[in-house]
Amino acid sequence: MTDIKALEQVAKNGSLDRREFVKRAGALGLAAPFATSFLSQSVHAASPKKGGKFIVGMAHGSTTDTLDPATHENGFSQNMVYTYANHLFEIDSSGQLIPELVESFDNADGATKWIFKIRKDVTFHNGKALTADDVIASINHHRGEDSKSAAKGIVEDIVDIKKTGSHEVTATLKAGNADFPTIMTDYHLVILPSKDGKIDWQSGIGTGGYIIDKLEPGVRVTYKRNPNYFKSDRAHFDEVEVIALIDTTARQNAIMNGEVHAINRVDPKTVHLLQRVPTLDILETTGTLHYTFPMRVDAKPFDNYDLRMAVKLSVDREELVKKVLLGHGALGNDHPISTANPYHNGDLAQRSYDPEKARFHLKKAGMEGVKIDLSTSDAAFAGAVDAALLIKDSAAKSGINVNVIREPKDGYWSNVWNKKAWSACYWGGRPTEDWMFKSAYIAGSKWNDTAWRTGPAADRFNSIVEQARSETDTTKRRTMYYEAQTIINDDGGALIPMFANHIHGVSKKVGHEDKVAGNWELDGNKSSERWWFV
Repeated sequence: MTDIKALEQVAKNGSLDRREFVKRAGALGLAAPFATSFLSQSVHAASPKKGGKFIVGMAHGSTTDTLDPATHENGFSQNMVYTYANHLFEIDSSGQLIPELVESFDNADGATKWIFKIRKDVTFHNGKALTADDVIASINHHRGEDSKSAAKGIVEDIVDIKKTGSHEVTATLKAGNADFPTIMTDYHLVILPSKDGKIDWQSGIGTGGYIIDKLEPGVRVTYKRNPNYFKSDRAHFDEVEVIALIDTTARQNAIMNGEVHAINRVDPKTVHLLQRVPTLDILETTGTLHYTFPMRVDAKPFDNYDLRMAVKLSVDREELVKKVLLGHGALGNDHPISTANPYHNGDLAQRSYDPEKARFHLKKAGMEGVKIDLSTSDAAFAGAVDAALLIKDSAAKSGINVNVIREPKDGYWSNVWNKKAWSACYWGGRPTEDWMFKSAYIAGSKWNDTAWRTGPAADRFNSIVEQARSETDTTKRRTMYYEAQTIINDDGGALIPMFANHIHGVSKKVGHEDKVAGNWELDGNKSSERWWFV
């Protein structure tokens, strides 16, 4: 089978003519008629075709979702912006950073100044031409003292952003940042049309491959293909519909019954069931996705270091990876940096399950027999409730009584996460260390869901991250990021027991490139743009 798959790949690449393919297939035991059909299907599957309605079942969505990019907080709205709009840069299917709305770019003064030349062939859905003014207004939407944007922390280093030509923008930073173009791919930093220095986000108008037809927050969003899309080789579907199917069973049934063409977040427990469905493929990608249980250090009892350490030591991570992920992932070590990141600290000792040591810290904290509420829901991630119950069982052996509270799925992200003292969460991760830290761990981040902002360790962490951002010597930068991960692992409120693979169920009717992006789910959440019907 491996040889046949290899031959299929060669056929897709177009490096064999029909006669040579049939000859090689015959050597593998395939009859000539079958080989000819196989070749036709392989080439057909590799060739994007226009048309059809692509329906996706998403494990995200909330009735509080809006079109304001400053408020986006879950995968549904993230997928939405990547469908109807564009960014200055994007991560392609192979995981590489490439320009999107930028034609060319350069930096100066030790990467403190970035010059972006904006494409001149791009128009918004209403016919308005893209200009430097739109880029500036879109970035400024997240800046300023009064900004409540979730992206405020990742743009706060911009001292000034100004127009240096009708299609040229220059951004000046507080300090050098070699990762700045990558940060511009953040889904909040979508480029929208502007007027008088403000973006018009209410209209839902973008430059993307699809035009929003109807948005029902927490339910669905429908699109029609943009006939004037500047990427002629993308956006192959005539229509797209993304449905919020937060319930795992409902999502699985929808893909099995052919009601949708793709789903994200396949529960690891059901992978073997979906593999038996002849009309489906399982698409699995590895990246930076991790499942967390943030402890807010501004709320009792998590304001106590020894209590936090006791909790971290009372969790059987191997059991979670085995029973919740069913092996579709890896152990987490209480910091958010994946092995896929360039500066992952592989030297940091892996924290293991140690009830006795947990009891030591619990006694030191004077909290033996403590009872702690843990809010959870499968809205956080597939298996979050099961994971919480496993944590409850393992923690009991350390003398920690965990009270698992099953929260409603709808409204979980607005009513529970980042509000309750201890809850379940997921993070898609970020491709760079600085971006991840700025999103959820530096003092000024709105999404610092552990509220870990003050104290000697947090102060040291914030200082190191700031220094590393402008450090161009990779050896020195690595040392800094290693220390930053060590500090979070020790003092932070993040319980990060596991990194998970992205697991999707995809109809065999759908074609895509051989390699799909792992920076977000669903091919970097660009499946609507990059995929097609075969």
